[in-house]
Amino acid sequence: QVQLEESGGGSAQRGGSLRLSCRAFGHAWALAWFRQAPGKEREGVAGVSLHGDVTYGDSVKGRFTTSRDNAQSTLYLQMDNLEPGDTAMYYCAASSSDLWSQLRPRDFDDWGQGTQVTVPS
Repeated sequence: QVQLEESGGGSAQRGGSLRLSCRAFGHAWALAWFRQAPGKEREGVAGVSLHGDVTYGDSVKGRFTTSRDNAQSTLYLQMDNLEPGDTAMYYCAASSSDLWSQLRPRDFDDWGQGTQVTVPS
């Protein structure tokens, strides 16, 4: 089991930036970011394997960048050019599955408590 602690959420203006961090306690093959807005399904945002393979959800490609510092056991999400549609609770998740890059919630075993990101319209 991996314990995950997110930080860095908050509010930003349209076009602004925020950076999220997720500290992982325990071994994680893949780490990823998901988000969930009220009334919507949980959506995969970005993920990184232990070896550095990276994948992104279509809605954030070109705007968000994820990275992983294995020495610090920390996952980052740099969010640039934020839009009101990015408003959601953002969750960090860990997976032991080879299917992690499909960013499906069911392939992730452990979840953080989430951090709120708000981009007013």
